[in-house]
Amino acid sequence: MRVYFFSQTCSDSEIEIESKQRSSSPSSLLRGNWGTTVQFWSLAVLLSLVGSRVSSLIVLEFSLRAVSAWASAGLDPNGRGLDRLLFQCQFSLGCGLTCTLVFLHQGAPHSSLSLFLAAALSWALASSCSSLWSHVARLYPLHSTERYCGKCITLLTSGHTILASLQRGVVLAFTVATVASTTTVYDHFLSQKDAIKFWTPLTLCYTMLVVYVQEDQNRHTGAEALVHAVVLRLGSLLVLMLTVGQWSDVLQVLITFLGEAVCLLPSRDLLQAVLKEEEDTTLSKREENCSHGTRNHTHKTSSNGS
Repeated sequence: MRVYFFSQTCSDSEIEIESKQRSSSPSSLLRGNWGTTVQFWSLAVLLSLVGSRVSSLIVLEFSLRAVSAWASAGLDPNGRGLDRLLFQCQFSLGCGLTCTLVFLHQGAPHSSLSLFLAAALSWALASSCSSLWSHVARLYPLHSTERYCGKCITLLTSGHTILASLQRGVVLAFTVATVASTTTVYDHFLSQKDAIKFWTPLTLCYTMLVVYVQEDQNRHTGAEALVHAVVLRLGSLLVLMLTVGQWSDVLQVLITFLGEAVCLLPSRDLLQAVLKEEEDTTLSKREENCSHGTRNHTHKTSSNGS
């Protein structure tokens, strides 16, 4: 996402390029690499501490939020409405991957080794993305004009498809995770006698809460609204686990607060970029509607005059 927004900014304004170059000095990139490493392994430890029961509920809750956002606001044909959800889904996506792996490895004699292998592959992917970001932040403004770097030329010609590809990958991951989460929730919470009678009102109340949070975020799109939404969602999940869960589930929900913080706090620049992109899109649509209305008014006036 950083590579995408940076390339779009470089295409729009040379002033932004110079400021980005100053902010992306080698020392700041070095600190950023250390921060990325600490963030990755902290998140890996936190995800390993969250069990499949709580991870399943988090995945289903985020899927419900995504469907609510799609139903209430609607999505553009190019998927712009998913930008903010992409920013917010980081920890939920991690829970979805771990929940899916646990579901697939049920009964396997070496399931822990499989999870370590998944963590290693994730680290390789994160290192590749971090290397690409370091290269783009330092050299893309120069290479995009000189056109002698393969990476930057590829980004210049097809960089606008990064976000759409990322959206498709995340949607696919959550689709698979939703199936695994539904099975896990049924096995652990809904298989008992009369469980449906107890969970039905809880599910309806939680759905109403998700819709309220989504509408509140649409009205207030700043960082404070995001923090308020996270606290409200996880607080409700904590109350739910106090009602129907175990004490280990309550502890794991408290860990999810740390996981969301580890994901969202270092990504505040992405939030600003997403909000700016939404504002620019809204402004361009308003200008297009105004110009279209002006043309219609002029056409009607000329027709009446004739």
